[in-house]
Amino acid sequence: MKLGYDLTIEQSQKLVMTPELIQAIQILQFNTQELDAYVQEQLLANPVLESETCEQEESAGMSENDWREYLKDKGDDDARCRQWDYAKDDRDYTFEQYTTANVTLSEHLLFQLQFADKKGICRNVARYVIESLDENGYMTLTKEEIAKKFGAPVCKAEQAISLIQSFDPFGVGAKDLKECLLIQLGHLKISDDLIKNIINNYLEDIAANRLGLIARETGSSVQEIQKIGDVIKKLEPKPGRQFASQAAVKYIIPDVLLEKTDGGYQVTINENSAPRLMVSSYYEKLLAESETDANLSKYLSNRLNSATWLIKSIEQRKQTIYSVVKAVVEYQSEFFNKGPKYMKPLTLKQIAEEVGIHESTVSRSINGKYLQTPRGVFEVKYFFTSGVENNMGEGISSKSIKTLIKEIVEGEDSKAPLSDQEMAVLLGNEGIKISRRTVAKYRDDMGVLSSSKRKRY
Repeated sequence: MKLGYDLTIEQSQKLVMTPELIQAIQILQFNTQELDAYVQEQLLANPVLESETCEQEESAGMSENDWREYLKDKGDDDARCRQWDYAKDDRDYTFEQYTTANVTLSEHLLFQLQFADKKGICRNVARYVIESLDENGYMTLTKEEIAKKFGAPVCKAEQAISLIQSFDPFGVGAKDLKECLLIQLGHLKISDDLIKNIINNYLEDIAANRLGLIARETGSSVQEIQKIGDVIKKLEPKPGRQFASQAAVKYIIPDVLLEKTDGGYQVTINENSAPRLMVSSYYEKLLAESETDANLSKYLSNRLNSATWLIKSIEQRKQTIYSVVKAVVEYQSEFFNKGPKYMKPLTLKQIAEEVGIHESTVSRSINGKYLQTPRGVFEVKYFFTSGVENNMGEGISSKSIKTLIKEIVEGEDSKAPLSDQEMAVLLGNEGIKISRRTVAKYRDDMGVLSSSKRKRY
């Protein structure tokens, strides 16, 4: 064997993740809110960028040399649309124009406190009780802790708590679920000892539908226990949740719009879902005048290239999302025409092959993106689902099967509800190959109780 050194030339291909490519991938994956925040950062960092004017489409595809030629030929008297013109566009609406501030639970209770009979009750103690409630309306402090805070006797804290428990919504100010339900019974003028006994001692049995056990131990009939269970289930276990805080409010801006037409469905990108940018006219002129200053010219050229790449990346994002969603809509057309029962199994690979892009690109393009349709607003991920085969070898999506299971449960005899195995047999008769275990999984996913818990007497 001969050892030595040689120089050889060979060709190889490899993907280099440039900063521009990384940025393009990030922009594709961003949801609407993330993209808007990113663009705001870029507007602050890059003085060449500004919000859209009417020349955006003309300028977005120009190279640096194109810009120089363009600016030399361009006069100062051209009519230009300014950034503030877009701000005045009547088609641009904000949520603030249509939404009002939500009333929090604390605000709702403090308003009632103003008009309550507070004889012998310290206003500050009552206010402190209200502000100590959690988001569901439950006490987070004991009466002893409240009394210690104000250096007052425990009876003063008890009076304040009792006052708060008289407020709407009924059940607030309770220390636990049992007390919450009992407070609501009091407001409903229900004083039956049996229902109070069941709340205090058999709540878990009611939830598990163990009515026979409760009937035997209380000496009542199963039918009577069932009626009491129905009353309890109508009570509100979390009285404060109807007063969600502002932080819990989330708005969805659909990225794509789907409209029904005579020939089918039309897919369009929601232009208000993505920022619209252009290169600042001021810096355009400055670049044209900076040929004698090499440093300034280099800086502006770099900023210009960065701005142009960002604009191109956002435009490419729109095109990719459009292509992917259009392919999804065509594949799931029966869902839009007939409903959830007709959803088909769909994978990222199928759409990737249809559009001619990589699966990872499909994944990024549907991440956090929403589609507004005649049937409602759906996350695009909703249309990608696994499934099983029918007797004809055709795919049936899990969402379709869940819809069928729901219909079966709604139409069953409540006194003899169907077991998971019986539902699997019914679905098999419809040509859907599915096991009992899969039926149980889908039923649990939908929050449908087991047959033993659905039984009525």
